[in-house]
Parts: sequence; C-alpha cells; structure tokens
Amino acid sequence: MFKFLHTADIHLDSPLRGLENYEDAPVEQIRQATRRAFDNVIELAIEEGVSFLLIAGDLYDGDWKDYNTGLFFINCMAKLKKAGIRVFLVSGNHDAASQITKTLQLPDNVTQFPSHKPSTKIIEDLNVAIHGQSYKNRAVNENLVLDFPLRKESYFNVGLLHTSLSGRQGHEPYAPCTVDDLSSKGYDYWALGHVHLFETVSHDPLIVFPGNIQGRHIKETGAKSVTLVSVEDSLIVGVQQRDVDVLRWSHAEVDVSDCEDIDSVTRQVGKILGDEQQKVGSKTVAIRLEITGMTPVHSELQEESGSLTEVFRGIAAGLSDIWLEKVLFKTKRPVGIESSWGENTPVADLLKNVSTLDLDAESISKMIPEITNLKSKLPVEFLEESDSYLAENPESLIELNNKVKELLFTKLLKHRSSG
Repeated sequence: MFKFLHTADIHLDSPLRGLENYEDAPVEQIRQATRRAFDNVIELAIEEGVSFLLIAGDLYDGDWKDYNTGLFFINCMAKLKKAGIRVFLVSGNHDAASQITKTLQLPDNVTQFPSHKPSTKIIEDLNVAIHGQSYKNRAVNENLVLDFPLRKESYFNVGLLHTSLSGRQGHEPYAPCTVDDLSSKGYDYWALGHVHLFETVSHDPLIVFPGNIQGRHIKETGAKSVTLVSVEDSLIVGVQQRDVDVLRWSHAEVDVSDCEDIDSVTRQVGKILGDEQQKVGSKTVAIRLEITGMTPVHSELQEESGSLTEVFRGIAAGLSDIWLEKVLFKTKRPVGIESSWGENTPVADLLKNVSTLDLDAESISKMIPEITNLKSKLPVEFLEESDSYLAENPESLIELNNKVKELLFTKLLKHRSSG
C-alpha cells in the first residue's frame, strides 16, 4: 500500500486582495498566507508518509519580484527529499508566464514534465506510471490529452494535467478536453489543476480538481484543501480532502427583518460573526457581511452605513482573528415608497421623479465610455477595489443607480418627516 498527495494552484506569493488597505488588517498573515498554506502541504505529506506529491500546475503566480519565491520552493522540496518523498509537477498558465521559473534548478527528487509533448515517468518500486505535460505558453488552446499515451499495463496509471476541461466559470478555457477524452486513456487517476474549487469530476475513473490551497479574495470562500489518495494492489482504497489554508474567506448574510432598531441590528451582526468564528476554529477569517431583509430601520441603515461599518469592524476585532472585508447594505423598506410620499407636495413630486430614475440597457451602454474617461483622471487609490462602482460593466452601473436612488429616497423622506 502507498499514499500520494495531489495539489494544484499554489500561486506562491500571490497577494490576497481586499484586506491590506485596512489599518487593523493582519498584514503579515495576508502576505505570508500562500507560503504558510504550502508549508502545511509539506508537513502533511511528511506526516502521512506519502510516497509522492503531485502538483498540477500554477505553482507560481507569474513573474516573481525576485528569487526568494523560487528559493522558498526549493527549501520545501529539500524537506521532502530528506523524507524520501518524490515530487512530480506540470507547469500551468501562470508558471509559463514566468521567465525566472525557466532558469530555476530543481532538486533531484523533483520531476517537471516537459512542454513539447506528453511524457511518462515510472516509479518502479511502486509500480506507478505518471503521465503529464507542462504548458509551453500562457494560453494553451489545444486539447493536450489527445497526445497522451494509453495506460501502461500492469501499472497504476496517473494523468497530470492543468486544464479547464469543457469549461468552468471564472476560469480561462485552457487545454480544453472532455471527461470522455480523459477516460479513453484508461488511467486510474487524473490529477487536474486550474480550477480553484474542489470537484470530483468522475468516480470511474477518478478525476479530481483539488482546488487551490489558499483563498486569495472574497470570491474564493470556504475551506481550501489537498487530496490524499491511498492505493493498495493498484486499486484506490481511500480518498480524503485535508484542509491546509491559513486564512479563510467567508460571505455571511445577516437577516435583520426582525430588528426594530439599530441596537438589535448590531446584536444580530455580533451573533453572525461569532457563528462564523466557530465554524473556522483557530483559523483567521475574512468576512464580507451582507445586511438583508425588509426592516423598519432600512433608512437608518442606508444613511449611517459608513459609521455602522466601523461599528461592525469593532465587533469583529473584539472577537479576535476576524476581519471584515466589506459590509454591503441590501435591506428593503417594509412598505412601498408610494405609501410614504403623499400627494400634492414638493417632496412628493421629487420622490416620484426619483422613483423613475431607472437606466435602461441603451443608457448604460452609453455611459461606459464616460466611466472609462473618468477613471483615467482619478488617483490610483480610488481604483483599487476590484468590485468598484466604477467597473466598466452594466451590472455595476445598475447597482450604482439603485444605490443613488435609495440615498435620495432616504434624504427626502427624512426631510419630509422633519419638516
């Protein structure tokens, strides 16, 4: 019996986006997150006594600032060599973009598959045949699987490939292929990379995306892990997902429908944050809060969103190892705006006019060039948010339109009630 570990999409020294701009953020943890997660992979491999480690592409994150990234990887490989663990890897699209990577001298326990064609590496003492091919260029648009050899008889056969298969949302369609293409080779296990979410694509044969080992932004929520496979008599007898991430991203919804005042909203936020902390245990968690529900304090939440965000940040800081990535206020007023404006008053007329401020598709399309022109004139610090309202797409402009309408409603209704 032997065991092996399958990982991919390490993205060493990739920045974690969305936290560093906050003064109380765990800056050092953020900067070191991918390295610490990879340290966990190495420690797990040694603790489990695996025979080999498979890395299915995107070990790096494009060009490095200096050689420190490569030296860190070599040191990790030296630890595995000392433990008698072999490493087999293919380069992915991010690795192919790095020029320094091509000059890095790897330890002799590490085998990197060539990019010109698929090749096979035999581990005689385990009766294992590993087939793989690296990327030569960043964008690989052809089906690499077609040239992979058929299974080597009387061996446990593994395929190692960085691919999007027939397509996965949010990922470039590199090295496209189908499950039938993979199955036709007769391998026992396909170790895939490129997709950052864990997925068992097929059970017969076993085809797995392990996901990336460390979430890098709010779109990569939840546990990040590696796949541990046990093999006996050339049959897979066990498959486990083992968490290795050190900072976890979470998207939490806070329903404040039953909240009658701001204090009750604050208590509800505190409860949700506490629940999120319990879920991740000792890990650091970065949370995006989405305040939702039809609530009588809707107007107050909209008007005081800035100060309330800081209050919520204080609650998170008090819980330790929790940081808020962002707070989104998406509540609704408990009654339609029509019942609030009355008739035949100046404010009522203004409210009616505001309610008609809806942008159609044609109007939005015309605004995009104007947004592009505006961005070119703004300081860079205004453009750092990846989901900024200044994003050049219709969805962001519709969201901005609705936000402006709601702020106008709140101001006008407040003026009317105090007048």
